[in-house]
Amino acid sequence: MQFVSVVEASAAVAAAAGRLRKIEILADAIRAAGPDDAAIAVAYLAGDLPQGRLGLGWATLRDAHVEEAPPTPSLALRDVDAACDRLAKARGRGAHALRARILRELLARMTVAERDFFFRLALGELRQGALQGVVTEAVARAAGVDAGAVRRAAMLAGALPPVAAALMRDGPAALAAFRLRLFQPVQPMLAQPAIGLGEALDGIANAALEWKLDGARIQAHKDGDVVRVFTRQLNDVTDAVPEVVETVRALPARSLVLDGEAIALHPDGRPRPFQETMRRFGRRLEVDELRAELPLSCFFFDLLHADGADLLDQPLAARRQPLLALLPEANRVPTLLTTDRDAADAFVRQALDAGHEGVLIKDLAAPYEAGRRGAAWRKLKPVQTLDLVVLAAEWGSGRRHGFLSNIHLGARDPATGGFVMVGKTFKGMTDAMLAEQTRAFLDRQTHTEGQVVFVRPELVVEIAFDGVQTSPRYEGGVVLRFARVVRYRPDKGPAEADTIDTVRAKLGAQEAAAEDAIAEEEEEREGEV
Repeated sequence: MQFVSVVEASAAVAAAAGRLRKIEILADAIRAAGPDDAAIAVAYLAGDLPQGRLGLGWATLRDAHVEEAPPTPSLALRDVDAACDRLAKARGRGAHALRARILRELLARMTVAERDFFFRLALGELRQGALQGVVTEAVARAAGVDAGAVRRAAMLAGALPPVAAALMRDGPAALAAFRLRLFQPVQPMLAQPAIGLGEALDGIANAALEWKLDGARIQAHKDGDVVRVFTRQLNDVTDAVPEVVETVRALPARSLVLDGEAIALHPDGRPRPFQETMRRFGRRLEVDELRAELPLSCFFFDLLHADGADLLDQPLAARRQPLLALLPEANRVPTLLTTDRDAADAFVRQALDAGHEGVLIKDLAAPYEAGRRGAAWRKLKPVQTLDLVVLAAEWGSGRRHGFLSNIHLGARDPATGGFVMVGKTFKGMTDAMLAEQTRAFLDRQTHTEGQVVFVRPELVVEIAFDGVQTSPRYEGGVVLRFARVVRYRPDKGPAEADTIDTVRAKLGAQEAAAEDAIAEEEEEREGEV
């Protein structure tokens, strides 16, 4: 397949107005790619490089700029992929010069349109309305299979491109080959936010309430004495968490896949700040010293595989039985099985009193839906928070002179693949956070406008706020009230940021609550009369 075919398909998707038309364009491109090039084409069309981030910034791309561009395209898709492989593997002495040469040679063979696409792809800024969900449906259409089956296979494979390649090569029968495999992490099941305990319990006949720990999500795989630990981003962090490895290795089962949390606790059992837990995941050296200073505890709440049996399709109630038999109480997340409102309310207070974020409410009848954020799992926090993406930041003044302070917050727009600004904030930032975010923003700088530094939308920040209100000044029509920074989320990527639909839904919930309060006041006045 020619590289220009992907470039043209991307442009057509960006110009298409409706989701169905985007899917149709993508499906045609995937069919045209065939079994040999489908994996690369699917990755590129979803805005990803198979090699991951190549460490290419605007400065690197600018320095490698080639004035002349060929008038007609000639690059094969595999030529571009091979060059990216060489860029990713360039290490050690002389790597900078080697990478510059590889990049110049590649750009010299690209047309102007191909360069523009490649630049945006390499910088993670390809905004064409082809998010993972749309591309997944396109792969399903191209292969003539159910989108849910493709989604499940991609979750078990850890990525969509290998599933697309297998389907283009072997047809629908290829999906059977994608199973849960030890030491190949699956994307975790996620919870959708709920406003109030009533909404959290609504529609769930039998519920499990769990403390929502403010730790790092982990997935632990065991086969005999071999244990590997992965993050929610599917990164292998085994060497950084020896105490988790020791705990899992000691469990009485030959093979396991566990879902849970690792967290640093104070001696009295209360959680340390999230940033302290994350220190353990950013260090591969001096692990023993850091372990002595900041020991981790691990708590597990789900079991995906045990002794040769996959449990993903079993209801949570069935998965819990062997989990409870395996785990000592010290490694279980506190849980209450109930739908009684008073009992649930007391359990929420216990979690908060213990210093944790809130609770998760899970449907005991639901299977484990890897990678999905569905209604079967719901999270309830007393403080409203959103995970948003930093779009830009403004240079500070006074005490904050020399630091990028006031950050522009973006919610993910599933319709376009971009981000919609929903407010700004300079509140909640410590001196250390100001220094660190200034370095991080400058590393991701794309351009400036006066005092505003625009950045690649890569950093996810958890924002607390008091409410949402309508605003004609913002593209999405809404803005957060009294927004303040809780923490940065290095464990999350921009694809996991909350959507503009979620922000608008919070506004709708506020308005409904206000109407209910007005109605109650009117009823009380009528009763007094």
